[in-house]
Formats: sequence, C-alpha cells, structure tokens
Amino acid sequence: MSSKQVQQLDRVIIRFAGDSGDGMQLTGDRFTQQSAAFGNDLATFPNFPAEIRAPQGTLPGVSSFQVHFADHDILTAGDAPDVLVAMNPAALKANVGDMVPGSVIIVDSHDFTGRNLQKAGYAANPLEEEGAGSLAESHQLSVLDLTGMTVEAVREFGLSRKDAARAKNMFALGLLSWMYGRPTETTVDFLAARFAKAPAVRDANITAFKAGWNYGETTETFVVRYEIKPAAMAPGTYRNISGNLALSYGLVAAGVQSGLPIFLGTYPITPASDILHELSKHKRFGITTFQAEDEIAGIGSALGASFAGALGITTTSGPGVALKSEAIGLAVMTELPLVIVDVQRGGPSTGLPTKTEQADLLQAMYGRNGESPIPVVAPQSPGDCFSAAVEAARIAVTYRTPVMLLSDGYLANGSEPWRVPVVKDLPRIEPRFATPEGRSEPDATHPDVERASFLPYARDPDTLARPWAIPGTRGLEHRIGGLEKADGHGNISYDPANHERMVRLRQAKIDRIAASLPPLQVDDPSGRATVLVLGWGSTYGPIGAACRRVRRAGYDVAQAHLRHLNPFPGDLGDILRSYDKVLVPEMNLGQLSLLIRARYLVDAVGYNQVNGMPLKAAELAEALTELLQSVTTGPDAPRLLKGVAR
Repeated sequence: MSSKQVQQLDRVIIRFAGDSGDGMQLTGDRFTQQSAAFGNDLATFPNFPAEIRAPQGTLPGVSSFQVHFADHDILTAGDAPDVLVAMNPAALKANVGDMVPGSVIIVDSHDFTGRNLQKAGYAANPLEEEGAGSLAESHQLSVLDLTGMTVEAVREFGLSRKDAARAKNMFALGLLSWMYGRPTETTVDFLAARFAKAPAVRDANITAFKAGWNYGETTETFVVRYEIKPAAMAPGTYRNISGNLALSYGLVAAGVQSGLPIFLGTYPITPASDILHELSKHKRFGITTFQAEDEIAGIGSALGASFAGALGITTTSGPGVALKSEAIGLAVMTELPLVIVDVQRGGPSTGLPTKTEQADLLQAMYGRNGESPIPVVAPQSPGDCFSAAVEAARIAVTYRTPVMLLSDGYLANGSEPWRVPVVKDLPRIEPRFATPEGRSEPDATHPDVERASFLPYARDPDTLARPWAIPGTRGLEHRIGGLEKADGHGNISYDPANHERMVRLRQAKIDRIAASLPPLQVDDPSGRATVLVLGWGSTYGPIGAACRRVRRAGYDVAQAHLRHLNPFPGDLGDILRSYDKVLVPEMNLGQLSLLIRARYLVDAVGYNQVNGMPLKAAELAEALTELLQSVTTGPDAPRLLKGVAR
C-alpha cells in the first residue's frame, strides 16, 4: 500500500528547462494537454532561443516552457515558478533567479560535468554546495540522474545510448505527472501516434514516461502528491488552443461567415509562420495559401486576390510590416479589404525574433507615407485571437479597407482553454459586391464621364465604403491603382481640392467604424475607483492579475482593455475623464500613452517594460499600489517605482 500523502493545492506553476535539443517544448505541451484534459484552467509561456541551434550547454541555447494550472480562473502563465525542472547546468543558471525561496527544483545531475559547468558560467557545482545561500538550503532541491535512469529503463529496445537518453524528457514528464495527478492516457496515445513509424523510439518514449511515473510512486524522495481540482467553467465544448492556431481558425471562420474565398499571401517569419502552416491544411474551406518569395510579393498577391473578389490576408512580424508598408498604402488608396496580421516581436530590425513586445503600435498607426489611416485591432489572450480575426475581417470587408491585426509572440505561442463557439452565434459578414443592375448613376458634376458609367468611388451613406466590383464584370469596368482618384468616377486626378476631399473621406471612413463598436467595458467592481488601468493586447492577463491583487489588499481600482486602437471606441474619452489617474501598462516605451495623451489630453501615466518578456503581475501590482497611494495622499507622496514614466 502506498504511504504517499496527498496535499490539496489551488494552483501550481511549473517550468521545464533544458537545452534546445532536450524537448522541453514538447514536454511542456504534453503536460499542458494533460491538464486541459483534466479540466484545469491554465495558461502557458513557451520561451525558446532565436538561434536555430545555439551551442549545446550554453545559456543562449536554453529552452523553457512554463505552465500555470489551477482550480479557478487564471489570467497569466505566472510570475515565478513553484517547480523548476532543469536538465543541465545552463538551464539551472538561466532560470534559478526566478525561483522564490522554498520552491521546488528538480535537477538532472547527469550533465553537471566540469566542462558543462564552465560553459554555463559556474565556478563550482551548485548541487554540491552546502550552508547558507546554497540551493539545498534555500530551496527544496532534488538531484536525480534522470538521464541514467532513462537509459536503464529503455535498454531493452536496443537504442544507442545517445538515442536512449533523448527520452529523458518523457521520464521527467512521467515524474511530474505523478506528482500532480495528471492523466496519462493522452500522452501515451500521443506518443504512440507520433512515433508510429519508429516502433523502438515509440516504445522507448512510452516506457520512459511510465518509468518516471513509477519512480514517483515508489521512491522515498517524493513523499507527497499534489491535487489540483478541475476549474469551474461555463458549459460548452473546450479545447486547449494557442494564439496562432486560434487566429488561423478565426480567419477560416471569417471566410465561412462572409462566403468569401480566403487567400493568404505571405512570407515565413517568426513568430507568425504557424498561421501559414495551419491555413494550408484547410483547403476544403476555400483557403488558398501562397508562400511568396519575399514580404512584398506576399502582400502584393493578397491585395491582388482582394481585387479579384477574395478576402486577402498577409501575415508577418514587425520587420515584414516595414517591407509591406508601400503595398498597405496601395490598399488604402484602392480601398480594398485586406487583413495584415502582425505578430509582434522584439525589435528594431531583426531584434529578438522569439521574444515578445508591443512596440509596433505606432508603426501600425502611422507607418506609411501620406495620410493613410487604417483600422487597428488587437486580441487580448490566445483564445481571443479567434474573435479578433473575425472582427478584423468584418471591418475590412464592410468598410473596404486594410486592417492591421496586432498579435504578439506571447499570445501566438501561449495557450489557454478555449470554448469552441457555435457557428450560428458568429457575426455575419456581408461583402455586398457591386452588380451591373445596381451600379451607380453618372455624376453630373463630372461631364467628362461617359453616361451610365460605373462609379467605383461612390460612397455608402452609412459606412462611406466604396463599391467592391469584381474585375471583368461587364458594366463595372473601372480604373484602379496607386495614383489619387477623383471622387466618384475614380479617374486619375491631380486637382488639389479633390486630393484634400479624398484624404478627408478616407479618414472619415475609418472614423465611421467607431459607430459599429460596442460600449467599452470597464471592470470597476466597487464603483468607487479613482484610478483606471487601461491596456491593450497581451497585457490583459498581467493587468487583470495585478488588479485582483490590489483589490484583495483593500484598494479600489478599475480596469478597461482596448480591442480597437484605431478608431478608439466612441465613449473612451468620457471614461478616461471620469477617473483621477489613468495607468497604461505596455511592453514598449509608452506608445498607447502617447496616443491617449494626444487625443484626449489626459495625463496618462505609463508603466513600461521592454525586455522581451511578459509583464509580471506582482511588479505591476506594486507600481499600481503606489499610484493608488499617491492619489490618496496627494502630490507629496513618493513617486512611482521603476518602469513607470511620469
């Protein structure tokens, strides 16, 4: 009979870390899928190096995967892990600074050799140190030869020692699955399917996984198992989903709800490439994917598809947006629907390809020549990428405009439980193509226009959108291109007054979008808050978690989050002016703060961090607490903490 104790917890944060070849992303993903199958709420944060293969055993080559799972609603992948599984010295060195005293550290001792310690920057073996300040004194340290136990467990399958050792991540997964009561069937089935064509590898991985589970059950090293009950969730069908996958499904849904074929013209770039990979699987939904030779060709093909009557999509990151800027301007000039997906990453230039950032907002707003406004939409969580994609497509088709969809690396690679929507509940998107029978009448103010000609720049009175005419349709022949058009008939025009009119019309069209937006939701539970925290994009989770912390401490604070960044919701100004202070947390140097201050003359206070990592809820809560105290005690109160710009 097992003598193991079972301890109830409400949440746990686990981080798997190792060399980029140790399978940490797979390990974390499998633990996540197990937790999703169990019914926990969860959030994940994969973190991997930019180099395709950094030198083995070095700090730049460390790959990690953090999963936060709980029996209640959670908003982030967590600030600091409760458990770290480190597969080599570099993984320990890169991550131990995030571990709070008393947390659990499980280390594979096999690679703690003199050479590997030196590559990781250790002068001595930290696993052998004793006394004050040592890992053994400050943490719950378990030193295990995971590699050796794995090689021994899979010896019967005849693999080389190197190949056998590659299954150590499954041994670690089995051990952690035992510790936290994760269901094992999903992982066994996954391994059986993944390695079906390599029976020895399949059996070795399954055996290593079961050996890790059995080790936890039988060893005296671990005497406590932990139980985290399923979370209460609204009724529905759920699945675990990443941001890029949800965004892809949103684009598929937009095609279904509009009846339009979807054309993706794109060039691979981190962290957006997964959208191309996913959409290429869905030809049965009328999806065509084209991997172009460069970024410019990608957006050019997408815009051509929109001209031909499809919904053109192009996906990229910040550097690709810079290359696409002239073609985005062409989409503004021609007034064709187009969705530009920018999965933001650290910059400038090539920057930090695998790290997250929110620094493309001003580029999305103004990164084109001339007055060329476009709508900007941003999702707030991995699952919300689905709804944001549908919304971007709705705006693009309804208002005949390119739309920028600003995701980021944290959303793209992170995951959470997502309730699968019912198709009938999704919004309809009406293309309303021009027809010869419904063509516009000639404009009497332009006598040079042939009688009964089609007016491609006639305006819908509600949306100011121009007609969308399929090329080649008899009676709908019209000119299109990058030169300025005369209002109405669309002939090339250099008339100064016409140019000003067209510039203002294109801006007015974007402004009209605000009328179709719902009221901005403000979370102000007490109704007494004097401070509003305003965010956008992936800061939603850290902001929400920080607000929960300060409310538990007895403070009143309100939270609002923007999906639409251009145009802003029509009621935003009134909301901002109803609070004494507005705090704007961002992973940039204050881009939304700049826009808010300029547009509404509100003294927005920026909380800014640009280190390639998500905001930490605890640090944000500390800064928010100090701001709340300054509002309470007056202008002589201490200034805000680091990262907060006055």
